[in-house]
Amino acid sequence: ASPAGHRHAVFPAAVEAWAEFGGLRITAAAPGRHIAPTAVRIDPLSGLHLARTLGDLGRALETEVSPLGAEGEEQAVLAIDTEGRVYSIDHTGDWFLGQDIDEALATLVTGAQPPRLTSA
Repeated sequence: ASPAGHRHAVFPAAVEAWAEFGGLRITAAAPGRHIAPTAVRIDPLSGLHLARTLGDLGRALETEVSPLGAEGEEQAVLAIDTEGRVYSIDHTGDWFLGQDIDEALATLVTGAQPPRLTSA
């Protein structure tokens, strides 16, 4: 737990993603379709210090969210929810990357423009 008592959620979708993809590093081989593709690293320790931020995102989405990895040199943290959907959180906002990790990785390495999460 953080000094303020915030804890990361741990659930099957996150554990499965960590087990299958943990340690994976991907870099794009070509220019992006809409935006510059980013390097991706699957490592939940990238979001270790963001328990409160991920908890807030989970509450906003009415689910639990766990750290998944990072984009680039920690410019954004990747997170996964209980259904396996993947998100990116950076200094400009929160982004939906895909319904599952495969779709999210494709979004990142092809430079597809992900939709920004907005409040309803």
